[in-house]
Amino acid sequence: MMVEDMLDLDIQYPDDADGNEAAFDPMSNLPSPAQFTHWIAETVGTVPTAMTLRLALLHEAAQLNMKFRGKDYATNVLSFPLEFPEETGIPYIGDIVICPDVVAREAAEQHKPLLAHYAHLTVHGTLHLLGYDHETEDDADEMETLETQILATLGFPDPYQPTEE
Repeated sequence: MMVEDMLDLDIQYPDDADGNEAAFDPMSNLPSPAQFTHWIAETVGTVPTAMTLRLALLHEAAQLNMKFRGKDYATNVLSFPLEFPEETGIPYIGDIVICPDVVAREAAEQHKPLLAHYAHLTVHGTLHLLGYDHETEDDADEMETLETQILATLGFPDPYQPTEE
């Protein structure tokens, strides 16, 4: 059994101009459902897990960031952990929201490959759902080490190392 088989992932691509949920467009610069699934499965491992990944437009990401963090701008990734009581047997760990416009801007500014930045933020957001944070220096070191290890397994460089311009 593959790690991906242990994951129930709902991926929501940005809404179209009419407000309808759009499907993945292979001509876009967005990662495919298979890529997101692989990155998240590698992060959660062999524990049965269910979660949602939403790709949000700037206005939606800004609204969510304001509502839940009190910050009036769109951010790259937001995590919304959810823990059901163990006796329910529900493996849903929460939702992550990624803003493609912010991810693309950051990747360009930081001279990082776009796909590597998506992978990093997907792993980062998923680790938040699993209970990791970066509130203290020790917690940040632990989380960054784990991110770097997972990304290396996925074939991506250390996101915390400076990049060449």
